[in-house]
Amino acid sequence: MDKRTGLPIVGMVGGGQLARMTHQAAISLGQSLRVLAAGENESAGLVAGEVVHGHHTDLEALRSFAAGVDVLTFDHEHVPGEHLLTLAMEGVTIRPDPAALSMAQNKLVMREMMAGLEIPGPAFAEVSSVDDVLTFGDKHSWPVVLKAAQGGYDGRGVWMLDTAQHARETVPELLDAGTPLLVEEKVVMRRELSALVARSPFGQGAAWPVVETVQSGGINTEVLAPAPGLSLERTQEAQDLALRIAATLNVTGLLAVELFETDEGLLVNELAMRPHNSGHWTQDGSKTSQFEQHLRAVLDYPLGVTDLIAPACVMANVLGAPEAPEMGPDERLHHLFARYPDIRVHLYGKGERPGRKLGHVNLVGERMEELRDRALLAAHWLSHAVWLDGYEIH
Repeated sequence: MDKRTGLPIVGMVGGGQLARMTHQAAISLGQSLRVLAAGENESAGLVAGEVVHGHHTDLEALRSFAAGVDVLTFDHEHVPGEHLLTLAMEGVTIRPDPAALSMAQNKLVMREMMAGLEIPGPAFAEVSSVDDVLTFGDKHSWPVVLKAAQGGYDGRGVWMLDTAQHARETVPELLDAGTPLLVEEKVVMRRELSALVARSPFGQGAAWPVVETVQSGGINTEVLAPAPGLSLERTQEAQDLALRIAATLNVTGLLAVELFETDEGLLVNELAMRPHNSGHWTQDGSKTSQFEQHLRAVLDYPLGVTDLIAPACVMANVLGAPEAPEMGPDERLHHLFARYPDIRVHLYGKGERPGRKLGHVNLVGERMEELRDRALLAAHWLSHAVWLDGYEIH
């Protein structure tokens, strides 16, 4: 408990942009968000008032950090499960708890659990040799999707294997490097969706509108809220599925359920138990942002309203250009606001490099397609200093 405020202290492991934006939400709640950051120049470390330096794989650093907070939570899933179990046995309040978080840490464990619960997902198999992939490909047809069971994100740790020969060239090297693997069928889908929900230790649940996520090279580039043309029945199905998973796994905090929409129905792709890129639109487009809701949930406060504040909201990620433009970010912002004074910009304080998530923009309004065009133009301008419609400022 913070003796200065009389309010509990939330500790977030990880100093990235999710911790940075959770810190922003914590300010309005009067909370003292404490951040465990690996380096002094990490995104959250640049702004949070209480930053402890230490690595998430260091048990002693975790133990020392946890001793000063009332509840421990995360901005990524990469803390070793054995460390979290040790802390839990020592009495640390961890939300989500290690058992729940393990479903987001290991894709194979998650797939096996989902199958046991009869929750629909792609066909899959554990990979211990290249023969496992060859057998799977012959049964389910090529191409197949090879995944690292742990550690992959934003397209990393995913390989599309087009042929048996491609598998023979790829799988042995990964196995020799000690990478745990699984193989999945390549799903023929209409689009990707995300169902974001929150659940408190009391058992209260809340669901945001289901959104469509647009991917490029394995990286989320846009989020459309609500998902255009998604029927009420399909929306309810996705929300109910996410809430069911949260309750079954005893998730506390946020749960993002990434989904494939197919002609036959919805398939679960992956789970994330933290604030999620598909929920950044909630900062400006929802009555309660995902970051405030995560804090409410891990503190067991009553959850906030999740309604849209306008008919549509579009988020576009700002991704680093192949070469950083000569125009600095300050000048880019100046020109952007002159052209789109209603845009909401969220930058993460990161150094620019190709493909890196540097920030995102949100636009709220009436017409999805118009918002989408403007959001993409704005995000591209912030990273490239070039207007996609051909208008360039020098």
